[in-house]
Amino acid sequence: MAQLLDPALIEREGTTAPISEIARFLSDHLGAQATAYVAGVKGAAQVAKWIEGGTPPKGQMTRLRLRDAYRAARLLVTAYDEATAEAWFFGSNSRLDDEAPAWVLRHARSLDDLRMVVPAAKAFARARA
Repeated sequence: MAQLLDPALIEREGTTAPISEIARFLSDHLGAQATAYVAGVKGAAQVAKWIEGGTPPKGQMTRLRLRDAYRAARLLVTAYDEATAEAWFFGSNSRLDDEAPAWVLRHARSLDDLRMVVPAAKAFARARA
């Protein structure tokens, strides 16, 4: 059984890591197209630019979406595996009014829109422990 990483460590990493590292983790574990989707951008080419350290995301909401997606993905990949994390991101979630977490992230327009994604991931990851 996989171990749950310390949520405080994951929170710190999600806050302090450069966007290039955040994008790389998401791309490696969820795929570049899924990373682009949750970030709210058109395609994987933009994600590749972020990973290469090129132009960072323009908008604050894009960066916040990526950081919250990282926190959730890191929890789930650690507690379960990549396949489960991907299924969680794109499946209906009762803690998010039956919306998929990826959809919630992509359509977030404010901090308030993002506030339940990471707690939903924590609850799902804790269920594994």
